[in-house]
Amino acid sequence: MRILHSLAAAAVALPLALSAGAAKAADIVDTAISAGQFETLVAAVKAAGLVDTLKGEGPFTVFAPTDEAFAKLPAGTVEDLLKPENKDKLVAVLTYHVIPGRVTAGDIAGTQSLVETVQGSTIEIDATGDGVMVDEASVVQADVMADNGVIHVIDQVVMP
Repeated sequence: MRILHSLAAAAVALPLALSAGAAKAADIVDTAISAGQFETLVAAVKAAGLVDTLKGEGPFTVFAPTDEAFAKLPAGTVEDLLKPENKDKLVAVLTYHVIPGRVTAGDIAGTQSLVETVQGSTIEIDATGDGVMVDEASVVQADVMADNGVIHVIDQVVMP
């Protein structure tokens, strides 16, 4: 009788497990939204018209400044960047935080390099010390996986 109950439970659980596994993981934007610490970044991505791009196929590696990182900028900087007349500048700042491809912490451990960003400039990534530096910003959380890339949380907004 116990075996029968176990088989019945497995028969019910298996389709549920398979449907959960088949569910699509969140993209870069949805992952950032659900994290709850990137409200400013998400607002900027929306203002810059980059939502569809970052929801796209990718893969992308995003160095994502937290709300606290944006708060470290001089007063009025974020509000100025979000003005429609400054959209090009905002796009440049945001795309400077993105590199093509999926680059995990394990991929760069022990290396130092200049990497071309989506914006077109190069960004310095230094993983030779105790942590990982992206220009002057520290990675405070690495390898937040999304279905179209990876997010590395940084403690500062880096500027091109």
